[in-house]
Amino acid sequence: MGAWGRRRAVAAALAVEVVLAGVAIGAARVTSPDLGFDYVPIRRVPATVAGPATGSYTWDCGRNEIGHRNTANIVVTPRRAGPPHHVHDYVGNLANDVGATVESLPGGGTTCPNGDESTYYWPVLRVVSDGADEHGGTIQVPAAVTLTFYGNPRSPVVQMPRLLRGTVGDAYAVTNGGALAAPVWSCAGDELRRAMRYPICPAGHRVLRIFDFPSCWDGRRLDSRGHRRHLIFPEPGGGCPESTFAVPRLEVVVAYAVPAGARYRIDTFDAQRHSPRTDHAFFVNLMPDALMDEVVECLNAGRTCVSSRG
Repeated sequence: MGAWGRRRAVAAALAVEVVLAGVAIGAARVTSPDLGFDYVPIRRVPATVAGPATGSYTWDCGRNEIGHRNTANIVVTPRRAGPPHHVHDYVGNLANDVGATVESLPGGGTTCPNGDESTYYWPVLRVVSDGADEHGGTIQVPAAVTLTFYGNPRSPVVQMPRLLRGTVGDAYAVTNGGALAAPVWSCAGDELRRAMRYPICPAGHRVLRIFDFPSCWDGRRLDSRGHRRHLIFPEPGGGCPESTFAVPRLEVVVAYAVPAGARYRIDTFDAQRHSPRTDHAFFVNLMPDALMDEVVECLNAGRTCVSSRG
């Protein structure tokens, strides 16, 4: 799907969700907390269709229980601190900090028992209490973080090169039209329902952020202007566009045990008004070659694998 096609798809999804959210918020006054227009009961969100079954490879890098957080963005603005109200959570590489560069990450240590030194990061999520200021709220430690690579249903995948950067979502979606926004919000048990609004989940079900990264590499660059042109999304049906190569498709699922009825929000830049449409995530690949070979072999054989290393 080209850029225009993605814009039309996002616009259509937003239009459907606006209608459904209007109904949902009305219903929420009776059956769910009325948290505002940025929230939608997940059962009011249409379910998507699951893609073709392919191989999968899952591994563990913790859930940032060690509190590795800062305002840096090593891909977009290396060596610079970001605004104090836009904090990132990290798993994986321990050297990703203010002042670091992508090139300085190797050898920095990792939270991944299998030796994966890649870095994976996204804005923190806060639970907001009454009377909290614009940037207030208690940072929530994820209840779980699941990292999974998937194969490509149309062709074998090739090794992801070291230091390849990937991004999904758009931190400026409120002010730039939202063409690159991604519906990442869901609830445990309803993973095929993806929203661009904060979901109101059934009692006892975790709030999910599901980051599905692009997986068609141009075969040359590790990064590009805007950080998107070198690694793009597959076409409908899963195949990669001409002149690109399928690499393992990364999915990061971040789960939170948000208290029932609580307001919550992600850290955003000021003009983005804590909008859930601005959610986004990044990775920089630093898997050891032997581990990446193991991933590729598993995916191309169509197996379901869990990392045995560590």
